[in-house]
This record gives sequence, structure tokens and C-alpha cells, in this order.
Amino acid sequence: QVQLVESGGGLVQAGGSLRLSCAASGRSFTNYAMGWFRQALGKEREFVAAITWSTITYYTDSVKGRFTISRDNAKNTVYLQMNSLKPEDTATYYCATRGDCSGYGCTVAYEYWGQGTQVTVSS
Repeated sequence: QVQLVESGGGLVQAGGSLRLSCAASGRSFTNYAMGWFRQALGKEREFVAAITWSTITYYTDSVKGRFTISRDNAKNTVYLQMNSLKPEDTATYYCATRGDCSGYGCTVAYEYWGQGTQVTVSS
């Protein structure tokens, strides 16, 4: 059974940093894309970042230059380094996985999801 478990969320002041981790189990994810999404209170879930098996990365415009997605295939883990955090980054962050992808395809149609980790950025 595929499981994704996020960790690393918390409360941070604006301008601060957090590093989210997502540990995957149940199979090898080496040949799969991994993504991060977020959902703020009262809003729809939105794409944040993705990384393909060949480590090509994609980001939504609002986090470019501040967030970095990376993966460690040996550990079946994907990370999201978040710097220069803003109050508008406050949300529950979800890790997800899907078959490999490119371009727009890496922003949709994820198959498995974690339970989420809360990130709160105070002003």
C-alpha cells in the first residue's frame, strides 16, 4: 500500500524558512514524479512545485525564487525548502505522486496523496 507522510510544518515569522519532507513507502518512486500542493482555508488546493524522475522541476509563479523542491531516491523522500516565507504561504501542504510527466502534466492528475502538514506564517 502506497503511503506518503509529510513532516516539517509549523509556525514561522514572515521572512523565515521551513523545510518540508515527504517520506514515501509501499513501492519505489524512482521513476515517478513527486509534487507539493497547498490549500489555504476557504480556498481550493493549488499546485506548488513538482520534480520529475530526472529531477526537472516546476514551480508555480508565486513561489519561484523562494521555494526549492528536491528528492532523494535512495530514501524515497521529497523535500520542499521554503525561504522568505510570506503570510500568504499559510496553508496545509500536501505531498503527492504520479507517473512521470512533463510540463503542464506535472501540475495535475496526481494519484496518491499524503495527509498534509500545516504551515503558518505570521506577519
